[in-house]
Amino acid sequence: MGLEKESLRVAPDGSIAQTPHPAALGSALTHPWITTDYSEALLEFITPPFPDSLEALRFLRDTQRFVYPRLGEELLWATSMPCVVSGETSIPIAHYGNSNPGLMKTVYRRGLGHRYGRMMQVIAGVHFNYSVPEVFWPVYQALEQDAREPQAFISAAYFGMTRNLQRYGWLVPYLFGASPAVCTSFLGEQEARLPKFDPHTYYEPFATSLRMGDIGYQNSREDKAGVKANYDSLEAYVDSLSRAIETPHPEYEKMGMVVNGVYEQLNANLLQIENEYYSTIRPKQILEPLEKPTLALKRRGVKYLELRSLDVNAFDPLGINEEQLRFLETFLLFCLLQDSPAVSAAERREIDYNQNAAAHRGRDPGLRLQRQGREVPLRDWAVELLSAMEGVSEALEAGHPERGYRASLANQLETARDPDRTPSARMLREMRDTGEGFHAFAKRMSLKHQHYFKALPEDPGITARFEAQARQSLETQRELEARPQALFGEFLAEYFAQR
Repeated sequence: MGLEKESLRVAPDGSIAQTPHPAALGSALTHPWITTDYSEALLEFITPPFPDSLEALRFLRDTQRFVYPRLGEELLWATSMPCVVSGETSIPIAHYGNSNPGLMKTVYRRGLGHRYGRMMQVIAGVHFNYSVPEVFWPVYQALEQDAREPQAFISAAYFGMTRNLQRYGWLVPYLFGASPAVCTSFLGEQEARLPKFDPHTYYEPFATSLRMGDIGYQNSREDKAGVKANYDSLEAYVDSLSRAIETPHPEYEKMGMVVNGVYEQLNANLLQIENEYYSTIRPKQILEPLEKPTLALKRRGVKYLELRSLDVNAFDPLGINEEQLRFLETFLLFCLLQDSPAVSAAERREIDYNQNAAAHRGRDPGLRLQRQGREVPLRDWAVELLSAMEGVSEALEAGHPERGYRASLANQLETARDPDRTPSARMLREMRDTGEGFHAFAKRMSLKHQHYFKALPEDPGITARFEAQARQSLETQRELEARPQALFGEFLAEYFAQR
């Protein structure tokens, strides 16, 4: 299990930091644990995989403990949604140096900005990376009496798990969504469909995760163009994404790939690369250097899943906590062990509807989701699913009674019955009680988290390890940039020609 947490660097007034990625943190291109996402100001902390999610949490804590003293007066924003955004040009695109791999990352981000706008790209989230222990697979395959080659069986099982995580994925924003409100500056001059909480805050009364709803990053343009990843099998998934990466899009062709000698996007196709297709869950394989993700999957199958639908938990300095992770372990294993038929076109529409409805109206007592052509109250379905997970939580706790899987599941069951317990409800309640708008709430929590990390005692050994890694990453980037570089167009052609 591993974690990836995005955190926006902000100036003391809460506006997006305009400073470059701090050199003391190392190279954003080559550092394995501290990098940037879309923006130069959007930090991303990545943990290695651990057998216990608590170890991943500790590593995430140590990473942020190292980072904070090296930010000067800047803060790490405590929420998924940004604030005090002074238009698109106030969002600096991440820079990764002058090597071809670094330039490719920057050009990809330029392309995203042209295609979807920069505003959508500075929303932060937490990703949970999960793989089943290797010793599990031969036992499970024998129980299933499956005669396929082992990796084929494993990949098929992960895709079944992925389909179920889509079917039941609305549970995640309901239980853990923490973005029911947003700063008015985020929407800029757009016509707002949301009511106002105060003069500077939009919200929805029953929202759980606006980040996962209509105003968050969505592939709506790809949907209209006919791009929809196919999760029926590994082969179907790879083929569907590969076609999108190779199919020209008239609108993107009009934008141009090279404009006045500058690369503005990697190509003019439906997708520049696989990562442009945003989904709540991704099947993944560990990449070789400069290897296409679809090719890695085709060559070596699925290694792990990346759950991408978690908001940053504003009430925890780490952005996520142990109880959430214990539940997610239970949830993912439950999704693996359930039957998982292929997703029909009708079910795909239901999945999309349920995701959006839970994000915008998840706490509405009258909300009904769609299941197999019928409507079912969200709360009833949530209680049904969570109750069905009890056997999985008991099995996990039997091996590790100290980890509290059953207690975590019991808490989520109470939250299903009482939406006032959700982080989204708690956030709006605090804002009302304190008279704060979204910006004031988020800034207060950001300062609180800053104090938490700065008050943590320093471990000289851990600090030395992070300092050494930062130096090494800078040296690795220098060595990379010192090598002879092919023309960027040739480099791109070679990358996309991989078969």
